[in-house]
Amino acid sequence: MTIQDNPVVATAAAPPAHRPGWLHGPLVDTLLAWCYLPIAVAVHFAEPHLTTVRAMVAVIFLISFAHQPLTLGLVYGDPLQVAAHRSIYRWTPFVVVALVVLGLGVSLTTVAVMAGLWNAEHTLMQRYGLMRIYGRKAGDQQGGLEKPMLIAWLVAGVAYLGAYVDLQRLVDKLGVGRTNTRTVEVLGHLTTVSRILFWLAVVVAAGLTARWWAAERRLGAAASRPKHWYAAATLGLVVAVMVDPIAGVAGYVAAHAIEYFAVVHRSLRTRRDAAPVAVVTRTSGRRALVYAAYFAAIAAIVVGTRGMWDGKVYAFAVLTFGALHIFYDGFVWKLRRPNVAASLGVAGPAPAG
Repeated sequence: MTIQDNPVVATAAAPPAHRPGWLHGPLVDTLLAWCYLPIAVAVHFAEPHLTTVRAMVAVIFLISFAHQPLTLGLVYGDPLQVAAHRSIYRWTPFVVVALVVLGLGVSLTTVAVMAGLWNAEHTLMQRYGLMRIYGRKAGDQQGGLEKPMLIAWLVAGVAYLGAYVDLQRLVDKLGVGRTNTRTVEVLGHLTTVSRILFWLAVVVAAGLTARWWAAERRLGAAASRPKHWYAAATLGLVVAVMVDPIAGVAGYVAAHAIEYFAVVHRSLRTRRDAAPVAVVTRTSGRRALVYAAYFAAIAAIVVGTRGMWDGKVYAFAVLTFGALHIFYDGFVWKLRRPNVAASLGVAGPAPAG
């Protein structure tokens, strides 16, 4: 999920004191922010047992795949969403399918590298989007500083993997197939570049973080404490990837899917518009039935494609749904749209700028 925030949204006046600063509530939001930690710890302590680690990582990547088709329901189940970008939503699936088929036929390594880096950026932007939800609730203007700060954290983490981690050992331990391992293999050929990039990113990240924290302190009581917790959890996630890449990446991937399920559920639970996706999930009973049918469909896709053509059909499904999910999210989750903001508990439309 890439929740988009207008750069000028930050000029909004401070919200009324009664506006809640949390998305789901203090306990749930805190658990979601740090949900990667127990996953990473569990994988870390399982690492001496390669079979167990591989099984855990396989389950995590399956959960990650399961969250991606959700975006298609949010798009094609909402006539207003489709009408806003009719040509894009009509032709993009055909373009994506053609590109994935071409990529798989020309170079699986290239596709894997691009998919891995795009997913890493997409996951980080979801965290940025959630920080902006908290920021919008507090009425702050830190979005223009928070995005480059998080990107610098991510660049430092990825560069560290290429600079100082034994990637061949990492690949051997993961054992999750060619598509998921070739990304880290390619990084192994860029050690010198990665070291330079790592230290440059550390300097930039430290400077941006110091500026951000100073700006937050100037906000005083108006600053968003939930956002601070979430930022700290995000920094901890990047550090976890650096300290133990296998456990950290497992937490990184799993947390993204878990957060996405939680935000989609939060949005559907509060939507009151007439879109089919909102109507069919209006009550808790309807949502339960929809979720059950959805996960049954995901299971059918996985079981039905896993062994076809040496796993190429499954790779095609993962890459196609993943590309559509990442691309469409940039249109679905725009806080400047009043209905999206309202479904996430952000009062009022974003001010024009």
